[in-house]
Amino acid sequence: MKAMILAAGKGERMRPLTLHTPKPLIPLAGRPLIEYHLMALAAAGVTDVVINHAWLGEQIEDHLGDGSRYGLRIAYSPEGEPLETGGGIFKALPLLGDAPFLLINGDIWTDYDFSRLQAPLQGQAHLVLVNNPEHHGQGDFRLVGTQVVDGDGAAGTLTFSGISVLHPALFEGCKPGAFKLAPLLRQAMASGQVSGEHFAGHWVDVGTAARLAEAERLLGEHR
Repeated sequence: MKAMILAAGKGERMRPLTLHTPKPLIPLAGRPLIEYHLMALAAAGVTDVVINHAWLGEQIEDHLGDGSRYGLRIAYSPEGEPLETGGGIFKALPLLGDAPFLLINGDIWTDYDFSRLQAPLQGQAHLVLVNNPEHHGQGDFRLVGTQVVDGDGAAGTLTFSGISVLHPALFEGCKPGAFKLAPLLRQAMASGQVSGEHFAGHWVDVGTAARLAEAERLLGEHR
């Protein structure tokens, strides 16, 4: 299974750290954040990774290179203009092929074992959900058995972790340009095409300096 890491965001909430450094290269305990994903993917048996980028993206390419030092092959999908999550994935589909692929937000830290996602995909998407963090208390989606449905603020609503497996068929009918991923997922949920799981391990959305410090604390405990 190929993997894609989303790394095109500007990281405005992390300024001034991201004024001259793209957020995926912000150090976490002395190592660029994105490297934790690359090492975990290699450990899970993934060999091919696609990374999209926009803001200061040349720094990402210069630092990571072809991926060989991580035991990976890295291809890049540069974006001249912000395409949002859905548009960025759609642009990268020619690099990802026709099979389901693993998708990871580049600005999270987690100890999730990506090898758990190597099982055959049933439907168009499989989402990893986590307990709602303080900054996102209402969550996103609910689990009904193994199926994911829209949360609608109901009890038991969980937060989408930014870790998923997607089938390229999810993007059928889409056109190049900027668009979000969430409406496509909700459309697939309505037809029972989205499965999911609840992960209760370490996970941090590293969107602010305070959350970066929280990730460093948890990483220290994990080690």
